Amino acid sequence: MLKKLALATAIAASMGANAADQVEVLHWWTSGGEAAALNVLKDDLGGNGVTWQDMPVAGGGGEGAMTVLRARVTANNAPTAAQMLGFDIQDWGAQGAAADLNDVAAAEGWDAVVPAALQRFSKYDGKWIAAPVNVHSTNWVWANKAIFDELGLGMPLNFDQLVDALDAIQAAGYTALAHGGQAWQDATLFDSVVLATGGVDFYRKAMIDLDEAALGSDTMKMAFDRMAKLRSYVDDNFSGRDWNLASSMVINKEAGMQIMGDWAKGEFLNAGQTPGEEFLCFRFPGTAGAVTFNSDQFVMFAVGDDRQSAQGQMAKAVLSPSFQSAFNVVKGSVPARTDVSDADFDACGKKGMRDLADANMNGSLLGSMAHGHAAPAAVKNAVYDVVTAHFNGEFSSDDAVAELVAAVADAQ
Repeated sequence: MLKKLALATAIAASMGANAADQVEVLHWWTSGGEAAALNVLKDDLGGNGVTWQDMPVAGGGGEGAMTVLRARVTANNAPTAAQMLGFDIQDWGAQGAAADLNDVAAAEGWDAVVPAALQRFSKYDGKWIAAPVNVHSTNWVWANKAIFDELGLGMPLNFDQLVDALDAIQAAGYTALAHGGQAWQDATLFDSVVLATGGVDFYRKAMIDLDEAALGSDTMKMAFDRMAKLRSYVDDNFSGRDWNLASSMVINKEAGMQIMGDWAKGEFLNAGQTPGEEFLCFRFPGTAGAVTFNSDQFVMFAVGDDRQSAQGQMAKAVLSPSFQSAFNVVKGSVPARTDVSDADFDACGKKGMRDLADANMNGSLLGSMAHGHAAPAAVKNAVYDVVTAHFNGEFSSDDAVAELVAAVADAQ
């Protein structure tokens, strides 16, 4: 009888919880490293009396989460906040579904500390609608140090040296390149290959300006040729593999390298590994000095008066310096504000923060096409289709260039 009474009391308390003390958050952070990072935010809010109602939707690129979000908003049942990237944020701003965070932003001084490249996505029509959690850079290579040591390999500095290293790893019986056959992962490779092949100006013309001459150039053909070369180092079972499982191949000494954004570092850390000891991090060969980036942001949706207080507390917590440091140390990314110390970051994190600052100063901080920060979703998806078809052998490099020009033109 006492157990039944206790259960009934608990249920009643749960049902009667004040909406002002809750945030419902839709996101796709479901891997081990991602979940560990998200717990930092949950604990931070919990310490301030705000209950976290979790709504995870698996899928590293976020496509599944966006499908669920559209259904929720259409049903007039928007979550408090949703994880989002780049131009998707602008699309929701245009639809008028986002909350106005200007009061929180002004009180916390966001304009002075968030880089302009991020604000370009955090604001719509001059109004803050999202709180950036981090800055990820996508042009990273993650390598198993034991394999590199065993084969006497150094960090490759250009594409030819990368090929030499991959050849040596493959010859030694390992999978040379850990990769998952999903469109967004193929496109993540493509970002780095285009940047390494053509340089900063070419990447900007092709991927951001969508210049037809750049998209149809011999340089772009060379980029596709290089993608085909990288495909030759991927194992036969790559199709549909999640990115974190590819990371595990490197962690477990099954594969030599993975080309992936710095969220991959969270998987290595979650496995108890340390940069420089068990794994190596370096920029994709040929892209030193430049950074292709994306930024996870929490878009706040228009909610009832009873939920706005907790929503404001969440927005404030996301951009607090203490959270920015604690979260990004775990996540593998770097802070979304410029005044956070790198003292608690490991070697890869410190390098990431230096690289970001330098790229921001030098004009080589470039939005990632693969992750929705170079062009709107329709163009991104068109690029996905061509890149993946070519990677899977459906097009020659010449045909891929022609298809890319046509697809981008049709998507605009």
